Amino acid sequence: MISRRFCGVGVALGMAIALVPHGFAQNLVITIRAATLLDGRGGVRHNITLVVRDGKIERIDPSPASAQTPPTYDLHTLTVLPGLIDTHVHVAWHFGPDGRYQPRDTSQAQALGYALENAYLTLMGGFTTVQSVGSPIDGEARDAINRGVMPGPRILTSLNAITDPRLTVDQIRERVRQLEKDGADLVKIFASGSIRDGGKQTLSNEQIEAACGEARTLGLRTLVHAYGPDTIKTTILAGCTAIEHGTFIDDDGLRLAAARGTFFDPNIGLVKQNYLENRPRYQGIGNYNDEGFASMEKAIPVDLEMFKRALEVKGLKIVFGTDAVAGAHGRNVEELIYRVQRGGQDAASAIVSITSLAAESLNLKDRIGALAPGMDADLIAVNGDPLKDITALRRVSFVMKGGRVFKSVPPTGS
Repeated sequence: MISRRFCGVGVALGMAIALVPHGFAQNLVITIRAATLLDGRGGVRHNITLVVRDGKIERIDPSPASAQTPPTYDLHTLTVLPGLIDTHVHVAWHFGPDGRYQPRDTSQAQALGYALENAYLTLMGGFTTVQSVGSPIDGEARDAINRGVMPGPRILTSLNAITDPRLTVDQIRERVRQLEKDGADLVKIFASGSIRDGGKQTLSNEQIEAACGEARTLGLRTLVHAYGPDTIKTTILAGCTAIEHGTFIDDDGLRLAAARGTFFDPNIGLVKQNYLENRPRYQGIGNYNDEGFASMEKAIPVDLEMFKRALEVKGLKIVFGTDAVAGAHGRNVEELIYRVQRGGQDAASAIVSITSLAAESLNLKDRIGALAPGMDADLIAVNGDPLKDITALRRVSFVMKGGRVFKSVPPTGS
């Protein structure tokens, strides 16, 4: 018997697929009129027409007041900006039919169904690219979306993670090589334990250096889960690409990250709050116990204070990532809203962090994260001006990925 949940998933995905034909005709020219355009690099333009051909932005023209030909999509009351990018999610994480967190699925088909549901929710929230780090099923979801079979954001994935402190240095290097053979886009490394267990260093300095060094040799990026100041400094000096969390990072670590060009993704406004909001769904599973929840609650103000210090460090590349897990998919933008409203980040800088800077951290800055000729046609439109009211990013009315429209106001003349 098929659960109501999966019936609902099928309906939602079917509705999304019904929108895809607007974008499948990629050889046709699509024109989009916008009142305001944020280019993702800090630039703002008004009254423009975007011209999209073959999934790419061909040009951006001024919109003449006396235009005779109506645009394909008239977004003149909305703000257009690049498709949003989340550099740290877990699309496979979900609640089961009983409403509880389900860390293991009874079948691959079921796991893929949940991952695609979460991917769809994320796309509808305005995210056209995500980096999902931790589950082999992410690769199946990535490939299905890339084939155009199912709607979802572009997915980059680590497929798995390096976590085992019992591995020798040579075994860690071999794990990295195997991940590359398996088709991983990057390597995820757990250098620290969970914040629920105190966040202490779990891999040795030599193991961290081996993992990041081997990945760099293979041309793979590395994303490192780390909390303590010494662990973070080791990670930076090992040439790892990005640090996640960093709750207890000190000012020396922040300055070192800035000097070395290490990307920093602090995850301060969604993941722990989501766990606490959904506590009954997690309680009693693994380290989701009273002590674990107390540790997360205690870390929230520490994270906020850390983030405010990070904003003061010149040249530090603070990218956008949420660590979105079950209960958070589709709400990813709440992290950015928290960073602006509670953390004090300038809205313009925050928008760059979720677009062009995030793309740079993924080695995709020449394809996505900005609206300019030659870039992939990944763009969204929101009701309101996020430079004045960051919550406008909750009100996504239009989503285009690679020239395909997945969420839309009615085309002009339809």
